[in-house]
Amino acid sequence: MTAPLTFAPEVRAALDAGRPVVALESTIITHGMPFPQNVETARRVEAEIRAHGATPATIAVMGGHIHIGLTDAELDRLAQATGVMKVSRADLAVCLAANATGATTVAATMICAALAGISVFATGGIGGVHRGAETSFDISADLAELGLSPVIVVAAGAKAILDLPKTLEVLETNGVPVIAYGQDDFPAFWSRSSGLKAPLRADTAAEIAAAHLMRGRLGLAGGALVANPIPPEAEIAREVIVPVIETALAEAEAQHVAAKAVTPFLLQRIFELTEGRSLEANIALVLNNARLASAIAREIVALR
Repeated sequence: MTAPLTFAPEVRAALDAGRPVVALESTIITHGMPFPQNVETARRVEAEIRAHGATPATIAVMGGHIHIGLTDAELDRLAQATGVMKVSRADLAVCLAANATGATTVAATMICAALAGISVFATGGIGGVHRGAETSFDISADLAELGLSPVIVVAAGAKAILDLPKTLEVLETNGVPVIAYGQDDFPAFWSRSSGLKAPLRADTAAEIAAAHLMRGRLGLAGGALVANPIPPEAEIAREVIVPVIETALAEAEAQHVAAKAVTPFLLQRIFELTEGRSLEANIALVLNNARLASAIAREIVALR
């Protein structure tokens, strides 16, 4: 039996012709922003990918199928849907079998992109090891997926609300190449530097594409995390954002927020505490990641 994939016409045509395609997640639409800002941002990111020579493929689960690319009507419908499942590796099959609507996380998007033959995926930031994971064991499935699915994930590092040193350790354990783009420091989502050195560095999209293809030739499982720093003009400096994050974390602990509810709670409080500046930075870094992902996808096609 084959996976239940439905391709948007634009994506199907690009894949059939061997043109570059960039996957996009859908939780940023359903769980990241309110309507209509969510659909407006999604369209901006898709337009950025097209403007840089690739085809966008926003991925979601609808009507018992994994949609590889969404039409305008489907994007609108998803943006206004209620009760949407936030789907990862653990519940992707359940969502499909139940004919439920599901938005794909980083992990699920990687799985679906690999099934569709797409090698590059642009997102905001990956999940990681949560603060206090030594007692809660709260570690995102994104980290394990990066060691399993052969997809390059372009992100502005891991979300700064996480335990970044432990996140890098788990990525190393899972054999994931962590490549900082154009700098030695590992970026921290809203900030260009986390104060941690990235394990690897690349200065061109061609270097990243060549390394990815070499992993395939070696038969190594998994993809790579390309940590692309937020543009300088959109950055929220570490000394500004760190106290805000600490305040939000303390509130989450006081209110006993746990499991999948933690990240949405923290991002909302940080949005409120920065008076919306965190969301503006988030949009800027996603667009920046879309540009780099498009360049990597173009290089992969050229090298193949």
